[in-house]
Amino acid sequence: MAGTDAASGGAPVVGRRRTIAAFDFDGTVSRKDTLVPFVAKVAGIPRSAVAASAAVWSGVRGHFDWRDRDEVKAHLIERLLAGRSVRELERTGGTYAAQLLDSGLRPEMVEQVRRHVSAGHETIFISASLVYYLEPIARHFDMTAVIAVEPEEEGGRLTGSMRHPNVRAAQKSLRLRHWLGIGPDAPLEGIELWAYGNTAGDHQLLEMADHAFWLGKPAKRPAGVEEFAPGSAF
Repeated sequence: MAGTDAASGGAPVVGRRRTIAAFDFDGTVSRKDTLVPFVAKVAGIPRSAVAASAAVWSGVRGHFDWRDRDEVKAHLIERLLAGRSVRELERTGGTYAAQLLDSGLRPEMVEQVRRHVSAGHETIFISASLVYYLEPIARHFDMTAVIAVEPEEEGGRLTGSMRHPNVRAAQKSLRLRHWLGIGPDAPLEGIELWAYGNTAGDHQLLEMADHAFWLGKPAKRPAGVEEFAPGSAF
């Protein structure tokens, strides 16, 4: 795998058209949300529940907008992960990844990831989940890279902050363009993009794509985006 959001992973390929397959993870490749269960494994269910309640209460009191997913995530990472060992997170992430590979992924999407990889496409996860378990899963499938939430590290421990903004909505488009080495308003020349998503946080990613597929509720499927069917040809 080229590495998380690595500049080398997005280096231009001279002389041929690049085909990129970009997959959201939670609810698209995975069966359900994966971040909260992972944080609970690290911090413990009682402490996680208390932190979640405190986040809502802080939002109600006006410290931040508790309805804003980005702010809530930043608040929980600060409260539950600050000071923890990077090695601990990586070790727990590896164990959690194995559990997801065993029974937490959608079989039809595992097959779609494998088909893109087998076709020689540059295949990436672009997700608001954490790198600690997405990277082992991506390596298992021999994918190209992972663009996901990276907690900030200092001296082998987490500071409680994130290295970049949450990877959802407009950030998915911006981070993918950065990985590709393309400016925020530049056309995707020489690139054929396949994209897969399931929530409003994936709309900007899907809008970029030449081939966009929806795995969320049918009633919420954006205009111009195709409902995913297992074995979709490319």
